[in-house]
Amino acid sequence: MKNSAIAKVFQDIADLLELKGEIPFKIRAYQKAARAIEHSPTEIEQMVKDGSDLKNIPGVGDAIAKKITELVTMGHLHYYDELRAEFPEGISTLLDIPGVGPKIAIRLCIELGINSIEDLEKAILEGRVASLPRLGDKVAENILRQIQAMRMKGRRIPIGQALPVVEEIMAELQGYAGLRNLIPAGSLRRFRETVGDIDLMGTANDRESVLDAFVGLPQVKEVLVKGSTKASVLVPGDLQIDLRLVDHDSFGSLLQYFTGSKQHNIILRERGHRQKLKLSEYGIANLDTGVLEKFTTEEAFYERLGLQFIPPQLREGQWEVERAEHNAIPRLIELSDLKGDLHVHTEWSDGYDSIEAMALAAKARGYQYIAITDHSRGRGIARGLNGEHLRNQMAEIRELNDRMNGIHILSGVEVDIRADGTLDLPDDLLAEFDIVIAAVHSAMRQDEEKMTQRILSAIKNPHVDVLAHPTCRLLGEREPVMVDLEAVFRAAAENNTALEINTMPNRLDLKDIHALRAKDLGVKLIINTDAHSTAHLDLIRFGIGVAQRGWCEARHILNTRPLEEVEAFLKR
Repeated sequence: MKNSAIAKVFQDIADLLELKGEIPFKIRAYQKAARAIEHSPTEIEQMVKDGSDLKNIPGVGDAIAKKITELVTMGHLHYYDELRAEFPEGISTLLDIPGVGPKIAIRLCIELGINSIEDLEKAILEGRVASLPRLGDKVAENILRQIQAMRMKGRRIPIGQALPVVEEIMAELQGYAGLRNLIPAGSLRRFRETVGDIDLMGTANDRESVLDAFVGLPQVKEVLVKGSTKASVLVPGDLQIDLRLVDHDSFGSLLQYFTGSKQHNIILRERGHRQKLKLSEYGIANLDTGVLEKFTTEEAFYERLGLQFIPPQLREGQWEVERAEHNAIPRLIELSDLKGDLHVHTEWSDGYDSIEAMALAAKARGYQYIAITDHSRGRGIARGLNGEHLRNQMAEIRELNDRMNGIHILSGVEVDIRADGTLDLPDDLLAEFDIVIAAVHSAMRQDEEKMTQRILSAIKNPHVDVLAHPTCRLLGEREPVMVDLEAVFRAAAENNTALEINTMPNRLDLKDIHALRAKDLGVKLIINTDAHSTAHLDLIRFGIGVAQRGWCEARHILNTRPLEEVEAFLKR
């Protein structure tokens, strides 16, 4: 069972216990366990097989650990089965709809026999929901809008597609008189790999004129709604963008409220309640006096709650609030920490620019070094290079290093890992390179055992320095290969082989939770663009976002180190 499936069972238990009116402590225990399981970088199923102590997972005690073990080993959980039997079929599905609380959900199931979202939508359109006593047209219409909104929100797109569109719109609005603090919120600001609707937050002296300018932008296909403080539009790709404007002195509260995940904000609200405070997008109110404090910055908002500032990328409702309470949020890696890019391609294989052009572009970014890693011969589709061509390329790199200042070029290769685990180039040639990157590009449907052994063989090769895009996924196009990542991480740590966070927006591979696990096991990580042109070097920011979500500091990333230290690693 995948972690997401296990987590759903425990979230369903929490929802059903809430329907029963159980004590809040018990409900929160299952909610916390569900969050921890879903975000666990280690597969829970494997932990059960290995006999690992499940109580090491945050929020998992003896009782829940036993339930996890039963669920994984038996394929079902007796307690969950019994709990579901107490309620009408399909009630958990209805509870997922915003605005459908426990009482309404039970009535819809019992009185109308509804057990799916499709049944509910049909019943609303036929007027059967509005005819129920104490519901009426207004409630039915609201539920229908929520169903339609859920479907829209279900269409998530890779962040690499969404971010350029949003930045283009923000650039057109930035110069507008009286507009201040324009920042995206939600999953885009948290830098999740896919995003749904986009929330833009800002303040303005004249809200109405700014909203008029927003809905009048050339990118806008359709205006969904426009009020005095908010407007919603559709842009190409059916991406919905909402712009909210508030007073300048409430901006910090607004931004915080619309940035954190649902669970992050729930944890903060519960913390505030214990302090007799009520949190909202307008500020923090004292429950005894009703006095509302407004906050211009998020830093001040978190400080009022007695917390260290929590970077947006970490606001997922895991353990970030507990860490912030003890001032234990680390300084996450930033773009300015990087000193080089160790995986780029040129016109020698499937790139578009020369070695010199790539080096000059890296120098312009302030880098100390760049590694040229064109494909080996096995990648015929990518015009892979044979031994003669690779040695000629090395000679050109030596010549460029002799006459260029301010940037050092490392000679490298991206060598294919064949289906049998051997490499596409002989060891004596690999030994001549400054850096060797190994990667899987073919036979991706191998079973987990074969694929794992194939990758482990490459990691253990003394000439291999880096494993590139370890799971081979393409967001929305290709599923990750079947591989035991825990075994890969442990082998990488044992053999001092680095793993790549590939910043190509359609890859983002390793993903955030895998980067977190690898880091915790002591694996060296590298953030690389896999650039095929000088313009691609700008994509490095996507890898920074992944690393930040993986709680990575600069010390965890090899290419934050000066050239001398990188060369020492490569010559290890």
